[in-house]
Amino acid sequence: MQGTLVTVPTPDGTADAYLARPEGGGPHPAVLMYMDGFGLRPHLKRMADRLAAAGHVVLVPNVFYRHGPAPVVELPEFINPAERPEILQELRPAAETLTPEAAVRDAGVYLDWLAESPLTTDGPAGVTGYCMGVGLALRTAGTYPDRVAAVAGFHGAYLATDAPDSPHLLADRITAELYLGHADQDSTNPAEQIDRLHKALAAAGVRHRGEVYSGAHHGFTQADTAMYDAEATERHWAALLELLGRTL
Repeated sequence: MQGTLVTVPTPDGTADAYLARPEGGGPHPAVLMYMDGFGLRPHLKRMADRLAAAGHVVLVPNVFYRHGPAPVVELPEFINPAERPEILQELRPAAETLTPEAAVRDAGVYLDWLAESPLTTDGPAGVTGYCMGVGLALRTAGTYPDRVAAVAGFHGAYLATDAPDSPHLLADRITAELYLGHADQDSTNPAEQIDRLHKALAAAGVRHRGEVYSGAHHGFTQADTAMYDAEATERHWAALLELLGRTL
C-alpha cells in the first residue's frame, strides 16, 4: 500500500487530500472516503490504507479546505469531547464553510479527479463516509447517481431531519446500493430519523440494508476517540469490504 498527500483544485480553492492505493499493478476501483467531523488526520489515513490494501484507490479529501489545510484545528492524539468540549467549538467555523451546495459541487470535483486518475478503473466509484460524512455520501449519490455504484455510511448524523435540504430527501435520485451502520447510542441519529431514512429509501426503491449496532456510540469506528468500539468497528469493516467488493 502506498499513501501520499495530494491536492485537488476546486472552484472555491484547492482541497488537500490523502490518497491511498495498492502497491503493484493496477488500475483499481475508486473509493471516495468522507471524513468525520474531526477531520483528516492520521487515524483516517490508516483507515484509507486498510481499504487500499483490500484493492481500492482511496481519496480522503479535507472537506474543510475552505477554512484551511488539515488539521484545521490542533487535535490531541486521543480525542475525548467530554473532557475537551472546546474542540467541537473550535471546529464549528470550519464546518460552517461546507454548505450543502458547496458539498455537492465539491463532490463532482472529487469524482472527476478519481475518474481521471490513471490509477483507477473505468466505471462508477464507491463512496463511504463517517459521522457528517454519511450525509455527504448520500448527497453525492443523489446528485451524481450515474457515477456512484455503492455507498456505505457509519454512525451518520442528521440524515433525516425536518430541514428542507435533509439528505434523505435525495432518496428518489439514488441508484447506488447502500449499507448503513447506525449506532444505537447516538443523539445525532435517533431511532425516528433512522426509520424515516429507511422508509424514504424503500419508497424510492433503493437497494439498501441498514443495521443498528447495539451498544455502539456515535463515532464508534474512530480509534483515536473515546467513542471507539473495537467489535463494532470490525463489523463495519466486514460490511464495507463486502459491499465494495461486490459492487465495484
